[in-house]
Amino acid sequence: MANPTSLAEAVSRTVRGAALAAAAATASAGIAFGYGLGQTTRFVLREESLALLPPGSSPIRLLHLSDIHMVPNQELKRRWLHSLAELKPDLVINTGDNLGHMDGLESLLEALGPLMAFPGAFVPGSNCYFGPRLKNPLRYLGKRPDVPRNSPKYQLPWQQMHSAFGAAGWVNLTNRNHSMAVNGTRLDFTGVDDPHLHLERFAGWPAGSVSSGAAPHLRIALTHAPYQRVLDTFTDAGTDLILAGHTHGGQVCIPGYGALVTNCDLPTWRASGLTQWEHAGKTAPLNVSAGIGTSRFAPVRIACPPEAILLTLTARN
Repeated sequence: MANPTSLAEAVSRTVRGAALAAAAATASAGIAFGYGLGQTTRFVLREESLALLPPGSSPIRLLHLSDIHMVPNQELKRRWLHSLAELKPDLVINTGDNLGHMDGLESLLEALGPLMAFPGAFVPGSNCYFGPRLKNPLRYLGKRPDVPRNSPKYQLPWQQMHSAFGAAGWVNLTNRNHSMAVNGTRLDFTGVDDPHLHLERFAGWPAGSVSSGAAPHLRIALTHAPYQRVLDTFTDAGTDLILAGHTHGGQVCIPGYGALVTNCDLPTWRASGLTQWEHAGKTAPLNVSAGIGTSRFAPVRIACPPEAILLTLTARN
């Protein structure tokens, strides 16, 4: 028969070991959360260059913003967005998910105020229409993207936001197309409503005159969520450049490996950055932004800093 004293000591050691292991795990989780929380304000500017413009064209500096998820009183984010106006971009592109709170519109417009002095264009994301909700983050690891289940009580003031953007001269490309001249080059835009909510309708390219296709121009397509069906449609239609957001770059990445999820069917190795999308024998540069903010219910970033992108378009040789 086992010695009762020895048995009690063994049980006590096991309990103490389990308690220490639990405490260590809790401490590690706390450290990781604290680190991830701190990384949400380590804003960076990613700079890219593409030789896409017609020969002899002047360069165009395009500032790509996405996934701001603005919440009231985010002072560091506001100041950083203000500072981007010092870049003096020729054009600002906003690919959606601008709001992170029911009361975030005033803070968003204040933060974007200096940038709204420049020409721009935008498409919405789901967090332009509906506010974020608390949910189990493990849902994002599933095979199927976490599509929001929205209701009117979570509706955000997107109409007022779009009106403010439009009043500043930014072009609404929600299932629309538009042409504009920038630095002497005609840019033809097409954009879709958020594919994450299955709202996209491809509007094609601006018609123009019967000879407009022969005139020097560049075709740029905008979407919030870079679902493959949308990227394929854009590429098949002869786009020269695709701009997207939504993925947060994975938000929590493993150093040396990268993103675990994209919250859509985009491969994880394309979660952020500039790559080439291929479909049916055609290719198009795809720039996916890692985004500027996060849901206020998941305010962490690991190995994936918040970013804006300054994309310089230059002439082809």
